[in-house]
Amino acid sequence: QVQLRESGGGSVQSGGSLRLSCTASGYTYSTYCKGWFRQAPGKEREAVATIDSDGSTTYADSVKGRFTISEDNAKTTLYLQMNSLKPEDTAMYYCAAGHRYCEAGAGEGLYNYWGQGTQVTVSS
Repeated sequence: QVQLRESGGGSVQSGGSLRLSCTASGYTYSTYCKGWFRQAPGKEREAVATIDSDGSTTYADSVKGRFTISEDNAKTTLYLQMNSLKPEDTAMYYCAAGHRYCEAGAGEGLYNYWGQGTQVTVSS
């Protein structure tokens, strides 16, 4: 089992920055694809960024050039650096991890573990 816990959310003005962290505990060596997702009120949860065990990354078009996903060398902490934040980035942000390598278009079914979420609110 793997437990995930997000932190770093908060309220920020448009144009500001936040860094989210996701700390993993348990059998973390068994996880490969990791990702950040978000869900805004009244909307479906969407993938924001993913990182595979080889360090390759993908980003949603809406965050490219503004957000950066990374993890520490021990692969126990996942980060999401968010710059130039916009009101439309307001959402609950979740981290997720899976036992498989990342696959394009795989969706949420790829992930075995989820955190409880951290709220990000961007005001104009």
